[in-house]
Amino acid sequence: MKIMLMADSSSGITQKEAKELGVQIAPVPVYINEELFFEDLTLTQEQFYEKLQADASVATSQPNPDTVAEMWEKALETNDAVIYVPISSGLSATGHILAKVAENDERFRGKVFVVDNHRVSITQRQSVLDALKLANEGKTAQEIYNYMMETAAKSSIYIMVDTLKYLKKGGRLTPAAAAIGTLLKIKPVLQIQGEKLDQFAKVRKVSDAKQTMIAAIKKDLETRFKDLYDAGKMTVAVAHTNSLAEAEKFKEEICEAFPNVEFSVIKPLSLSVSSHIGPGALAIGCISKY
Repeated sequence: MKIMLMADSSSGITQKEAKELGVQIAPVPVYINEELFFEDLTLTQEQFYEKLQADASVATSQPNPDTVAEMWEKALETNDAVIYVPISSGLSATGHILAKVAENDERFRGKVFVVDNHRVSITQRQSVLDALKLANEGKTAQEIYNYMMETAAKSSIYIMVDTLKYLKKGGRLTPAAAAIGTLLKIKPVLQIQGEKLDQFAKVRKVSDAKQTMIAAIKKDLETRFKDLYDAGKMTVAVAHTNSLAEAEKFKEEICEAFPNVEFSVIKPLSLSVSSHIGPGALAIGCISKY
């Protein structure tokens, strides 16, 4: 069975990496001062942050369902099935919409599998890599879909936000709360447990934030994911927003804290998340792996 793997650019998989892996990536649309760009095609990470920090009006959407359907149709000309991994439906409605398209359109019914396994960024990327391994082992699209849904909850992400400016701008904080937080130099640590971006802790220093996130991952590995951890089936990864040097330092601390866990990758956070939290953020994820 020949299967094409697809995801959106919220996975952090670049167009260049997609070609190397043999997968396809639907770029996330980004509107800057109402002008349309596409992540990693007509807009680089550097250009995005330059405009974001210049107080441009920035908004992200998700790939147009019609555009994605065209990608599916073309892929099915040379493949038996398509597996599409969207950003978590807890962060965007696109996954639900595309699942309905796959279910109701006779061109795609039984051939396109939309895997809404509640992943984003480094966890979504790992899903694609797992699916590739399963496909290379000769698993059917249905078997791959089943595995990915069964392991949907086997990941977590913790994110330190460096500035409250963009949470305030996006309406996630009241102006008063943001002003108090900025005055007290509070750096919130957020979490993504599949569905939504939620508050986890409040600290005042980057070093405290990193230790808070490492402690949270340690607890997850020793409790929720203990069986997978003991079996060597967990990996850790780092994501960041325009902060590669800090991310590389964080990697060293993580590798020291978890010497028996594979470190998989450092990746920029997707623009669909970055637009809400701004530059300087650091994230750590622990993810089950096939």
